[in-house]
Amino acid sequence: MAFHRRKSTIWLTAAAAAMALVAGGAAVVAISSSDGAALADGADKSQFVDITKVKPNVKKPKQQQGATTGTFTVDCGRNENGHFNPDNFIAQPGVRNGAQHLHDYVGNLSTNADSNNKSLQKAGTTCKNGDKSAYFWPVVRINDGEEEEAKEQPKKKDDKAQQDKDKADKAAARLDCPDVASALPEDVPDKAQAEIDRELQNIDKVTEEAEKKLEQTKAQDVNNAVVGPVKDKRAAILDRMMLAFSRQGKQAPDLNPLAACKVKDQNNAGVDNGDENSDNAQAEGTENKKNQNNKEENENNELEGNEGEIQRPEVVDLTFRGSPVGKVVAMPKFLRILYGDAKVSTNGTKNAKDSWTCTGFEDKVLINKYPICPQGSKVKRIHDFPSCWDGKNIDSAKHREHIVFPDGNGKCPKGFKAVPQLRISLTYNIPQEIQKAGRYAVDSFPEEEHNPFSDHDDFANVMSQQIMNRLVNCVNSGKKCKE
Repeated sequence: MAFHRRKSTIWLTAAAAAMALVAGGAAVVAISSSDGAALADGADKSQFVDITKVKPNVKKPKQQQGATTGTFTVDCGRNENGHFNPDNFIAQPGVRNGAQHLHDYVGNLSTNADSNNKSLQKAGTTCKNGDKSAYFWPVVRINDGEEEEAKEQPKKKDDKAQQDKDKADKAAARLDCPDVASALPEDVPDKAQAEIDRELQNIDKVTEEAEKKLEQTKAQDVNNAVVGPVKDKRAAILDRMMLAFSRQGKQAPDLNPLAACKVKDQNNAGVDNGDENSDNAQAEGTENKKNQNNKEENENNELEGNEGEIQRPEVVDLTFRGSPVGKVVAMPKFLRILYGDAKVSTNGTKNAKDSWTCTGFEDKVLINKYPICPQGSKVKRIHDFPSCWDGKNIDSAKHREHIVFPDGNGKCPKGFKAVPQLRISLTYNIPQEIQKAGRYAVDSFPEEEHNPFSDHDDFANVMSQQIMNRLVNCVNSGKKCKE
């Protein structure tokens, strides 16, 4: 695997950030070359900071009475199966190499440019509890710089069959049924939880069966053969759920409006939400689709400008947390959430986040530079996703309006509901000499030149309503659950 040495332009934004960081008490380690040259396809050395010289900057909202303190951790592995691609079905649906950098995936096994609700639902998962959600972030690489050859990466798997299957699924995804778990009240009685859990599983089952039947039913027979029967079955399940509340002396929520499902127009069957993706406002930038569809990563999973040995995280922690101001409600199935901004140099810093730290410093320091950690400490990325949902949409035109961050006190804006907050923590065992030499970097769009402030993360909720119900119950009851 040959590396190609190149000069890197010095970013004005990076220089300004470095000056601001020094002013705040951080010392940029003086390892820059005199001519400002970057390492072979790596980050500029000025982007590396000795974390021990950074003043504490992590602020947590004060927990108020009624705060939800439980956590729900999902074990989805560390991408041991080597699921990589440079696609992003949320920000660049249908575009091959739309991200122009490699993504690390855990959870859903089918995730690629053509993924949609239907294909995600049908796929397998790496998560031990059966969670089919998609969790993905750009890989971190070590660049050997002077060496001509480095360790060979796992070869790219041929996923053409899966891609063709996803396209077929996308054309067939037509049944649109209201989400039930997200409509349940925050305080489901403990004695009703098992029954509610069981009925949510039944809801998923009858809905999936109806979708399969829809694919085999003639258009003129859809209402009688699919829409009517699935409404009756869902209504019976919802009645049993409302009775479960009443038997415990609780006011039953009105779930009746959730029984009926709609059939989407076949011409718009691939649209997963009322808001279509906007090519003019993609979270990761608008690309030239004419050229992107034909680009493929080489057998070593290297892309132009993103070369080096992929570092699999030593620890991948996927934990959902509560709200410091009250209880949370369930996320709707197929909710999309973005963290950070992959094109911070183009889009500005509004959505960019400080993501980098070292083990032992998590509660003290988060920076937008690559950290150089002290002996015994490891490089860590922490991604806290937005957690205030508008109560209606699973996506929006710019992928950000439907779910936003709470304010500094942990409160959601008016009209928004708190859902469990996803925190993805990634820990890397990068040798200290590599850190000091500035030879590790995150994959990025070419114009970002591995800017650490462009770090980002993506999540699509494909949990069964049964799992989501367990999650919400765990968080709201203050438990520490691991599945």
